[in-house]
Amino acid sequence: MSQSSIPGPRRRFLAGTTGLAVAAVGSAWVAPAGAVEPGPRRLAFVHTHTLERVALVYAVGGSYDPAALASLNRFLRDHYTGEVGVLDPSLFDMLHAVRASLGSTEPYEVISGYRCPATNERLRGSRGGGVARHSLHMEGRAIDVRLPAIALADLRDAAVSLGRGGVGFYPRERFVHLDTGRVRTW
Repeated sequence: MSQSSIPGPRRRFLAGTTGLAVAAVGSAWVAPAGAVEPGPRRLAFVHTHTLERVALVYAVGGSYDPAALASLNRFLRDHYTGEVGVLDPSLFDMLHAVRASLGSTEPYEVISGYRCPATNERLRGSRGGGVARHSLHMEGRAIDVRLPAIALADLRDAAVSLGRGGVGFYPRERFVHLDTGRVRTW
């Protein structure tokens, strides 16, 4: 039966549930309309604590690769406990856009990705109040990074220019915090 031969209300219902069926079988995530860049989107990271490396294509056009997202989730796990969180794919798009705007092909150096609540609380007690109680790291919506050969201030400015989320500047600690929360800087 062609879609045009399905009665109007049923056609609208089926069109509305197609996304649910795709999500239920674990197919690729789909990027929000208007945020899609044609072609492959690549990222590369080196973790400053585990010394692990990863370089991959995490999305093509409007579709995220579930296997690549799973690899990134594992790579960006809480390095204190090993707990793996689920990171917001929009965070990867932000990182990709920042690196592209700076003309860099170098891997990001990761200081912190996902953080479990227990780690977050422990760090709050040991960092003199520098860790937020409701940190977006615990939701998989934040990352602390730097790019070799790129000044931290330039990395910060590139992230701020996107207007996509929070950007924190920590020159003494040598990293920039990026998150997919509301647009703000500190």
